[in-house]
Amino acid sequence: MFDFLDSDWFIIGLEIAFLIFIAYDIKKYVQTKKNEYIINVVFTFVFFIWAAIPFYNKYITWGEDKKTMFVQECVKENNETVCGCLSDAVFKEYSLNAYNHTDKNSTEHKKFLKDSKEECLDDGWF
Repeated sequence: MFDFLDSDWFIIGLEIAFLIFIAYDIKKYVQTKKNEYIINVVFTFVFFIWAAIPFYNKYITWGEDKKTMFVQECVKENNETVCGCLSDAVFKEYSLNAYNHTDKNSTEHKKFLKDSKEECLDDGWF
């Protein structure tokens, strides 16, 4: 039901909305000199960065050749549908450098992969 929340277009729209809010609050601060607008700018900037991290990880740190290599390795173990969803989750969660330094046998990483696979295969609302 909420699959759109992970889409790239939703993130881009969210980033644009955050930039508009930041510009509006800066304009209001310049006009009124009220400190509440500075607080709004800081909070909005924090949310801007929070929303940009998965987008940055997916498109800046992972090269196309590394993405295809990851998907090919995944297809050997799983089916193509799961790999498409799983790779998207990995690309958004980890930068390439962080993924290369992650212990693939750690319980934390295995739990992330298990949860991502379940989320990919789950069609229900709950």
